[in-house]
Amino acid sequence: MVLHTMSQTVVLGVIGSDAHVVGITILEQAFSAAGFDVVNLGVQTSQEEFAEAAVAHDAQAVLVSSLYGHAEQDCQGFHDVLEAAGVDAVSYIGGNLAVGQDDFEQTRKTFRELGFDRVFDSETDPEDAIAALREDLEITPTESERATISS
Repeated sequence: MVLHTMSQTVVLGVIGSDAHVVGITILEQAFSAAGFDVVNLGVQTSQEEFAEAAVAHDAQAVLVSSLYGHAEQDCQGFHDVLEAAGVDAVSYIGGNLAVGQDDFEQTRKTFRELGFDRVFDSETDPEDAIAALREDLEITPTESERATISS
């Protein structure tokens, strides 16, 4: 008999007027393969659309992608919008978050101050984000996954 934990839902999208679809396509496939239910909002997603989808799907996590370098302005007030909608979810942002920014620690600090739980650069492997999310949501691998990992 296999016991399944309740499936965890993540809402994924590209915020603001960014139209880069490749990153979230890769993330959607990776998170789906890792057993998450993924709601992919696509590109040019507004803060309100993230909040509405998170509420509608009772999401445990909101994953924001941004590749065109204007994420800071796109994310101003984002967590106020989530809070106002009653969203209680882990929030991640990743991508190419600042134009010509070499100091990623400063970028990370900026986005942590905006309310994000984790901040990833554009070189992050999806597996690292999945591992982080499992940790943050306290998801333990199933027996079958453990067997795969240890073999």
